[in-house]
Amino acid sequence: MSPAAAYTPDSRYAWFRLFVSLVLAVVGGIGLWLAVVVLPTIQAEFGVDRAGASLPYTATFVGFAFGGFTMGRVADRFGIMVPVSIAGAALGAGFFLAALSQSYWQFLAVQAVLIGFLGSAATFGPLVADASQWFLRQRGIAIAIVASGNYIAGTIWPPFMQAAIESYGWRSTYMAIGVLCVLVMLPLAQFLRRRPHFDDSASPASRGAGPKGLLPRHPLLFPALVLAGLSCCVAMSMPQVHIVAYCADLGYGPARGAEMLSMMLGFGVLSRLISGYVADRVGGLPTLIAGSFLQMLALLFYIPFDGLTSLYVVSAVFGLAQGGIVPSYALIVRDHFPAREAGSRISTVLTATVFGMALGGWISGEIYDWTGSYTAAFVNGVAWNVLNLGIALWILHVRKPQIPAAALPA
Repeated sequence: MSPAAAYTPDSRYAWFRLFVSLVLAVVGGIGLWLAVVVLPTIQAEFGVDRAGASLPYTATFVGFAFGGFTMGRVADRFGIMVPVSIAGAALGAGFFLAALSQSYWQFLAVQAVLIGFLGSAATFGPLVADASQWFLRQRGIAIAIVASGNYIAGTIWPPFMQAAIESYGWRSTYMAIGVLCVLVMLPLAQFLRRRPHFDDSASPASRGAGPKGLLPRHPLLFPALVLAGLSCCVAMSMPQVHIVAYCADLGYGPARGAEMLSMMLGFGVLSRLISGYVADRVGGLPTLIAGSFLQMLALLFYIPFDGLTSLYVVSAVFGLAQGGIVPSYALIVRDHFPAREAGSRISTVLTATVFGMALGGWISGEIYDWTGSYTAAFVNGVAWNVLNLGIALWILHVRKPQIPAAALPA
C-alpha cells in the first residue's frame, strides 16, 4: 500500500482517527453533564432557585453553541488538532477556576466561557465535521460513532461524579476532572495533526440527484433545518437536564436521577449507532422522522408515569428514541447539499441543536418555578417536538420530484 493510500477515506487510518476522536469526545463531554449532576448542590451552595440552578447548564450550552461554530472555523483554517488542544487546556483551567469560585456569577462565567465556549465545544461539531471528511461509504456510522461521544460521557460520568461529590465535595471533584482533561486530551490531540487532502466529490449531493435524493433549492429549506435542530433539542433537554432534580423532588434522591441519566444516555449511544447504520441505507431524513416521532411518544410517557420503576423504563425508552436525531442533521446536509458547503452548514445546524438544549434546560426550570411541578415542562417539550416532526415531514414533501406544469396532461 502506498503512503497516500494509507490516508484515503474509509482507510485503517480513518478508523484509528475516529477512535481517537471518540475518546476526545467522551472526555471533553464531561463539561456538559457535570452541571446537570451538580445542579441540586449549586442550588444549595449559592442559594438560588431552580431556574437559577439550571442557568449554569444553560450558560455552558450557550457557550458550547457559539464555541462549536467558532472552533469549527478554527478547524477549517488550522486543522482539528488546534481547537482540540485549546479545549484540553481550557477545560483544565475551567474546572479549577470553577472549583475556586466564591460567587454564583463567577461560577456561571467559568461554565460559559472556559468549559462551554473554549472547552467542550471543540469536541462535538468540529469533530463530527472532521470525521465526515474521512469517510464516504460508511459516513453515517462514522458520524454516529463520534457524535455518540457526548452521550457516552453522559453515560459513564454522572454516577462517578455523583459519588465523588458525595464523598469529597463538588469543588474537589471539579479539580480532579480538570487534571484528567489535561492529561488525556492534550496528548491525544497530536494524533489528529494530519489534515484531509482529498475531496468527497463522490457524495450524493456532489453528484446531483442520487439514491437518497437531492433536495431542490427551496429558499426555506436550510432555515427549516436550523429550526428543526433547535426544536428537537428543546424537547430533548427536558429529561436530560432535569431528571436528577425531578427524582429529588419525587423523593427518590439525586443518585437515582443520576442513574436514570446514565441509562438514558447509554441507550442513546445504542440508538445513535443503530441510526447511523440505518441512515447509511435509507438516508438521514427518514431516520430523523422516525427518531422525532419516537421521542415525542417517550416524552408523553413521562407525564402519567412517575413511579421509580416506571421512570427507569421511560428513561430507557427515551434514550432509545432520541439518540439518532442529532447525527441525522449532519447526514441530511451531506446527502443533499454540495460538499463545499458541508462544513459551514453542519456547524450551523449543530449549533442550533445546542441552542435548543440550552433554551430547553432553562425554560423547563422557569416553568417549574411558575407551576411548582414538571408536568407543564413535559407538555412544553412535547409541543416543541411536534414542531420538529412537522418540519421533517415538510422537508420530506418538498424533496419529492415535482412534475413541471407543462408536462401535466390537459
